[in-house]
Amino acid sequence: MPTRVKNELPLDIYIPFVQTLFRDSVTLAIGFAAQTLLIVLVYLNTADPIYLWLAVAMGVLAAMRLGSLRRYARKPEPTTRAEAQERERVYIVYGAAHGLFLGLFCFLAIYWSPDYFGEIASICVTLASATSIAGRNYGSPRMVMLFIMTMTWPISAGFILRGDIYHVVLGCLSIPFFFAIRRFAANVREVLFAALWAEKTARRLARRFDRALNTMTSGLVMLSPEGKVVVANAEAAALMRVSSADKLLGRTLRGLLMRGVAGGVLSLKDSRYAEAQLARALREGRGRKVLLRLEDGRYFEFSAREGDDELGVITFDEVTARIEAEERIRTMARYDSLTGLPNRAYFHELMRDCVPTGDPDRLVGLVVFDLDDFKSVNDTLGHPVGDGLIYAAAERLSCFAGDDVKVGRFGGDEFMIFFNDAKDRDTFARAVDAIFAQLTGEADVAGHALRIQVSAGAVLARACEAEVDAMIVRADLALYKAKENGKNCWLLFEEAMDRAFRDRQVMKADLRQAVETENLRIVYQPIVSMQTMRIASCEALCRWDHPELGPVSPTVFIPLAEEMGIVSAISAFMLKAAAAECARWPEPVCVSVNLSAKDFRSDDIVAKVRAALASSGLAPERLEIEVTETALLDDRAQTRRYIEQLKALGVRIALDDFGTGYSSLSYLHTLPLDKVKIDRSFIVDLTRSQRSLALLKGVVDLSRSLGLAVTIEGVETFDQLKTLASEIKPDLVQGFLFGSALTASGISAMSGSTWAFVREGQPAARSGS
Repeated sequence: MPTRVKNELPLDIYIPFVQTLFRDSVTLAIGFAAQTLLIVLVYLNTADPIYLWLAVAMGVLAAMRLGSLRRYARKPEPTTRAEAQERERVYIVYGAAHGLFLGLFCFLAIYWSPDYFGEIASICVTLASATSIAGRNYGSPRMVMLFIMTMTWPISAGFILRGDIYHVVLGCLSIPFFFAIRRFAANVREVLFAALWAEKTARRLARRFDRALNTMTSGLVMLSPEGKVVVANAEAAALMRVSSADKLLGRTLRGLLMRGVAGGVLSLKDSRYAEAQLARALREGRGRKVLLRLEDGRYFEFSAREGDDELGVITFDEVTARIEAEERIRTMARYDSLTGLPNRAYFHELMRDCVPTGDPDRLVGLVVFDLDDFKSVNDTLGHPVGDGLIYAAAERLSCFAGDDVKVGRFGGDEFMIFFNDAKDRDTFARAVDAIFAQLTGEADVAGHALRIQVSAGAVLARACEAEVDAMIVRADLALYKAKENGKNCWLLFEEAMDRAFRDRQVMKADLRQAVETENLRIVYQPIVSMQTMRIASCEALCRWDHPELGPVSPTVFIPLAEEMGIVSAISAFMLKAAAAECARWPEPVCVSVNLSAKDFRSDDIVAKVRAALASSGLAPERLEIEVTETALLDDRAQTRRYIEQLKALGVRIALDDFGTGYSSLSYLHTLPLDKVKIDRSFIVDLTRSQRSLALLKGVVDLSRSLGLAVTIEGVETFDQLKTLASEIKPDLVQGFLFGSALTASGISAMSGSTWAFVREGQPAARSGS
C-alpha cells in the first residue's frame, strides 16, 4: 500500500472516495423525514414557534441537499483532483448545515426551550444520525469533523449552561464521544482505503496476468482438482478453434480434446492417446511430454504437470519448425546429399535391422559396385561432371530398390545393394546380371557422353550366419579381385579370396618391418658400353628375401609398397646404399637408381639425394637418377622443377622405359635429360622386322640429335646385340645377355672385364689390362 503524503490520497483512490459521498440518497431522505417529523412533534408539544421555523429550515435544507446528491450522481465521474475537490466542498457545505440544524435542535430542547419530550427526541435523533457519520462520510475526513462538531458541541453547550454539576459533567462527556466517533470514522476510512487499494492491486495483477496469459506464445490450460478447466488462454482457444478462451472453461480434459476432434484439429486416435498420456502425467505429478501431429500437418508438443493448489497445468507449443529441422538433420545424417541414397552408416543400420528378421535359413546377398576409371573423369572434366556421373549411376540403381532390396552409396564412386532374400545362387546371379546390364552404358552428363563402366563384388550368406561387417569385407574382396581381372565384371566371393587377402595383409606387415629395419638388399644389373664391351654403369635393383616365403618378386612387393605409402622409404634406402657401394667401385663405373612417381610428389627427394651423396662421398656425376614417364604425368611442372634441382647437384637424369605407356617426344625436348633408356619392347622383333628396326633407329637418331645418350634395355640374344652393333649403334646396352644381376662385390670384380662372345648366346668375360 502506498505512503500518503500529508494525508493526501492517490487520485485513483480519492475520486472513488468522493463518489461514495453522493450515493444512497434514499437513506438520507428517510433521515431528513424522521428528523423533520420529530421537530414538528416537539413544536406541537411545546407550541414554541422556534421549532416550527427549525422544521421549515430542515425541510428546505433536505430539498437542497438531496437535489445536490441527485445532480452529482448523474454527472460523469470526475477525472481530475480539482473536480473531485469541488464536489467534496459542496457536500461539506450541505452536510455541515445539516449537522448544525441537528445540534441546534438539541440545544433548543435542552437549554433554550426546555421540554422533557423534546430533550429526549432531539438527543435520540441526533445520536441516531451520529452512528451513520462514519459509514456515510468516510470519504471526507473534514465532513466527519464538521458533522461531529456541529452535532455534539451544541449538546455539550446546552448541558453545561444548565449550570448544575450533573449536567456540566454530562456535557463534558461529549468530548470523548467526539474523539471516539472521529477515531471510528478514521478506522473505517483506513479499512476501506486498504480494501480499495487491494482491489486495485488485484485488478492490476489480473490485467497483467490476463495480458501475459493471452500474449504468451505457448497455449495454457489449468485444471481444477475436479479435472475441469479453470484457466485457458487465447492460444488454447485458437488451437481448439473456439472464439474465446472463456468457452473452454468448465470442460474436462476429455471434453477439451474432443472439442479438438470436433474442430478437425485432432484425430480420434491421437485424442485418446493424448488423453491417456496427459492424464497419467497429472495423476503421477511429474512432467511428461506428448508430441502430436495435427490434421493440418503441424506438430504440437504438450506438457502436463501438477501445479500449486493441486491445479493441473497443461502447456503446448507448436514445434513444427523444430521437427522439420530435426528431420532435415536426420536426413542429412542418413542420406547422401548428392544422390539421396542411404549413406554408409545408415545402409549399415538397414542391413543390421533386416538380417535378423524373417526366415533365418534364407540367403541374403550384398553387392558392391565401383565405377571404373572414375578418377579420370574428375581429373579431365572436373568434379561437377563427376558428380553428375555419380547421380546418373544412382538413378539407375534406384530403380531396383524395394522392400527386400536396399540401395546405398558408400562414398566416392562406390555403391552397395543388399538383397534381404536372395532365394538361391542362380536367382541372385541373374538379379546381379540384370543390375549390371542396367547400370552400364552411356550417360549424358552436362553435355558429355560418358560411358558408365563398373566392377562389382558380391557375397551370399545364410541370414542366421551373416555378419554385416564380414559381408562388406568379403564383397570388397570380390570387388578387388574383379578389378584385378580386368574390370567391367563382377565376381562372387570365394574363400580363396579371403585367404589371399589375409596373406596380403601379412605380407604388408612383414614388408613394413623389413623397410623399417632395412632388411632389404640391392643387386646391380650391368650396363655395358657398346664401344668397349665393359661395365660402364649399373642399375640398382631392390630385392626382398622373406623369412618364410623366400625371395619375393619386385613386381609383388613394389606395388604393395606404393599402396602402403612406403615406397619413398625404399627409394631413400636404395639411394643411400647404392651411393655407398658405388663409391667403392673403380671410378669410371656409375650407378643408376630408379625413383617412383610418388618420390616426385615431395621436395624431400632432392634432400634425400643430397644426403646420399654427402654420406657416401660419391661424386655427383657417378650417380644417375632414372625417371619414369608416369612421374611426368602427375605434375609435369613440379617434376621438372625437382629434376632441375637434382641437375644442380651434379647428378645425371635418365628417362626410363621410353616407348611405353604415355610416351611423348615433348619430354625429350622440354626436360633437362642426359639419357634415354629405350624399353625392351622395341627389340623383341628387331631381328625379324624391318619396321621395328626402322622405328628403333629413328628414336635413337632423334635422341642423339638432342644430345642425349641412349641405353637399350632387354638385350637377351647375340643376334639382337649384333644387329644393334651394326645398325643402331647405341651408347649402352643392358639385359640378361650379360648375365643376371650381381652383388656389389660381383660388380667390383667384373668392372675391369671385357665381354667376349665365344658362341652365340654365351658371353664370357675376360680380364682386361
